[in-house]
This record gives sequence, C-alpha cells and structure tokens, in this order.
Amino acid sequence: MESNGENLSRRQFGRAVRDLERITRQIAGRYIDKGVPLTWRLLHAIEAEAVADLGFAGRHEAALRELFARPDNFHFPETDDVVDVASSDALPAVFAFAVDAYERAARHGRPQLTIAAH
Repeated sequence: MESNGENLSRRQFGRAVRDLERITRQIAGRYIDKGVPLTWRLLHAIEAEAVADLGFAGRHEAALRELFARPDNFHFPETDDVVDVASSDALPAVFAFAVDAYERAARHGRPQLTIAAH
C-alpha cells in the first residue's frame, strides 16, 4: 500500500513532467514556426531555457527540478549540425520533448524540419 507521501510525490513528479514538456514544446514551437532546423546548439539552448523557466522554478521544488537535469555523463555535440539521435538510446527529458516536437512538425507537413534520425 502506498503512503500519502509516495502518492503525492508521484503526482508532483507527473505534474512537473507535464509542465516541463509543455514549456519545452512552446520553446521548440517558436523555432518550428520560424522554420529553424533543430541543431545540437539549438537543442542545448532549448534545454537551458526550459530548465531555467521561472514559472517552472516557482511551481516545483528544487529537489524535483533537479531530477530533470542532464546527467554529467550524457555528452552531446554542441555544434550547428542537424540533430541526429539515431545513435542515442537515451535522451534527457528536454531533449526528448524538443526532438518529438520537431518530429511531429515534420509529420504534419513541415518536412524541412525533419531531424537526421528519420
């Protein structure tokens, strides 16, 4: 049986995931609307903006926000090359949300936004 604390933590985590996904998709959407391809440098910029979002910081405790920090051993290029995630088995949450936003845009008539993995 789950304690109220565990259930609350699960709910808090779920809310934080949905919040970070929404924030990331909004940021990525600005670039998608302008037709900007998803490069590694842009992906890092999207991540930095999403995790620094003041609303996100205000709505979620620091310990919970830290769960979304990219692990130190997750190294990705910081170049202007188009993102290629074909060789990555795991992506940090913000990266995954941004890549998915671009993939969805490509499937819905924005083929110039297709990322290298597809």
